[in-house]
Amino acid sequence: MDYLLEGTRLLFDFSNGGWKSMVMITIGILLIWLAIKKEYEPALLLPMGFGTILVNLPFSGVLNQTIGEIQSLGIIQWLFDLGINASEAMPILLFIGIGAMIDFGPLLANPLLFLPGAGAQFGIFAAIFLASILGFTIRDSAAIGIIGAADGPTSILVSQMLNSKYTGPIAVAAYSYMALVPIIQPTAIKLVTTKKERTIHMKYHPKNISKKLRILFPIVATIIIGLIAPQSISLVGFLMFGNLIRECGVLGTMSETAQNQLTNLITLLLGITISFRMQANDFLVIETLLIMLIGLFAFVTDTVAGVFLVKFMNLFLKKKINPMIGGAGISAFPMSSRVIQKLAFAEDNTNVLIMHAVGANVSGQIASVVAGGLVIRLASQFL
Repeated sequence: MDYLLEGTRLLFDFSNGGWKSMVMITIGILLIWLAIKKEYEPALLLPMGFGTILVNLPFSGVLNQTIGEIQSLGIIQWLFDLGINASEAMPILLFIGIGAMIDFGPLLANPLLFLPGAGAQFGIFAAIFLASILGFTIRDSAAIGIIGAADGPTSILVSQMLNSKYTGPIAVAAYSYMALVPIIQPTAIKLVTTKKERTIHMKYHPKNISKKLRILFPIVATIIIGLIAPQSISLVGFLMFGNLIRECGVLGTMSETAQNQLTNLITLLLGITISFRMQANDFLVIETLLIMLIGLFAFVTDTVAGVFLVKFMNLFLKKKINPMIGGAGISAFPMSSRVIQKLAFAEDNTNVLIMHAVGANVSGQIASVVAGGLVIRLASQFL
């Protein structure tokens, strides 16, 4: 009863900052509502929202604390220290499942689609520059910029490796804008394309991608990327390992487990664990609002840069690429490719771009991880 009375007093003691905990609990409820009602990234936003409530309750047993002579070990803080802070294990392990879900066939059938995936990472570096102008340190600017990777696990991993104090806002921004891709991307794409460009048809000629090539690709890609951007090898390696499980043909049950049970379990634990960074005193600062705005800027810039790169490519190509394909070069897989197909149908219900969009989308998945490694390397030069 004493804990109940004291906890209630602290929660409603507005003169001593109790309002901050109330605001964070409200944010937690909002995240849960978005996950259930709007179905925005429910697998992650729901546990993140519930975890936000837990870490902001007074005397919460989910955080390490000392009460009198009693020391208690909080489960969420323990998960954070072990699974994210100590080794970044959770976001890295999640990439095994992501890799097992990805079919690189459409990309291998049209290697030109590697370029939109690379071009659509421009928003990362533009966001880093903007964050620096707004007064963030190089370390924090680099971590904030990686929101433009449009990849939650990569954003969490990079912010942790750079020891940024804004991991919570960065994670919220990354996953929130990923969920809002169907709203953000159509607006950005229509602003920089004409109707004629949006109705360009592209024939899809699926080449016979041999099993040998499908097996060799994740191995060779890992080696090449490891030499170019060694800081990204943990993410790239686990992504490609998951894809190798998928393509090898002898681990069918394991591939299904990676795609389903492993991915679901790690996503659930990652969501509730990252809520450790959602404590009121750390989250409710003006920098959080700036991070959300910079994140939106990064997503829009990614999309526009991908579109303009395809337009530039079309100056030299006989068979034109629909510029909307460039927008699919962000890493929000497979949501972005579905958005591009929906836009294509809206302009011409006979225009099927889904396989081309998927190719650019998986290229963006690889490019975002490589960009994360490059950001870590570049930021490390100034630390």
